[in-house]
Amino acid sequence: MEDITQEMKAEASAVGDQGVDASTCSGGRTANPAGSTFSARMAQFKYSPLKEAEGLRRSSRLSSPRASILSTTSSASSSPKKRPRSQKASDDDNVKVKEEPDSILAQDDSTSTPPNLKKRRSTTKERSAQDPHYPTNNLVDSLRPGLTLVCIGLNPGLMTAATGHAYAHPSNRFWQLLHDSGVTPKKHIPADTRDLMDLYSIGNTNICARPTRSGDGLSKEEMAEGAVILDKKIALYKPEAVVIVGKGIWETIWMVKKGLKRFQDPNFHWGWQDEDMQLGRTWEDGQLTWPGAKTFVATSTSGLAATLSPAEKLAIWTPLGDWMTTKRQDASVPKSE
Repeated sequence: MEDITQEMKAEASAVGDQGVDASTCSGGRTANPAGSTFSARMAQFKYSPLKEAEGLRRSSRLSSPRASILSTTSSASSSPKKRPRSQKASDDDNVKVKEEPDSILAQDDSTSTPPNLKKRRSTTKERSAQDPHYPTNNLVDSLRPGLTLVCIGLNPGLMTAATGHAYAHPSNRFWQLLHDSGVTPKKHIPADTRDLMDLYSIGNTNICARPTRSGDGLSKEEMAEGAVILDKKIALYKPEAVVIVGKGIWETIWMVKKGLKRFQDPNFHWGWQDEDMQLGRTWEDGQLTWPGAKTFVATSTSGLAATLSPAEKLAIWTPLGDWMTTKRQDASVPKSE
């Protein structure tokens, strides 16, 4: 028993050395030394809310980086108004993904070709300029002395040049107008070109011999040169009449005859022209030796010439048909002895 008492006194002395007041720990009441020492030892393990709270506030663990991270994470997750950074970043990515199609469309719109800059279809004149300058031409003049009528066209088209038949393109109304107007008593086909000389004394030639896709492929110089050659042909073969198949051909002939560079004829008219403008007029020593072929200006029969309606074209051609009908009738009447 004495050994136990001595041991408790030694422990109380150790507690005293550590600065613990036994009387204070026991609530200030006076007790025997043995009881005070035991109470002091038990007081160390007594629960105290105030000390625990102060200990938590002053704990060094809460000031460590790990504690800060845990605290931040806990506060962030407990607040419904705040979203984790990763979720926000994910939302931003979604926004970007949704915006990308619009940006792609905008880029396509900016790089797309405006309607007025889209590739347009080339014109007949442009395509004609790309054709070979001298395509093979199988068309030859249907000319011989003393013909009743010679048809004068612009130049051979590509199909005409390839086949050797005048006005061969299906869109050309030449053969239809010859029949409808009465120039020929029946409708012929392009392959009958040279037969017309024997059947009706009708020939054929052109102001220009070089074939092109369209008349736009001819230069003004070619046209003017062709007008001079044409006049010499008519003077050589001396047909009774000629028909100019297209006003553009007549304009070139008129300018060459007048020595002008522009067509300025306020008195222009379709049909028969004045005698001083007839083709092939021949002069020798200042004297008129041949008055030239009667000259009739008709419309173009090309399918590209759509300024006049078919009815208007037929009305212009009809006087020539009437004249040819009379010529055939006169030729069919037996001459009286």
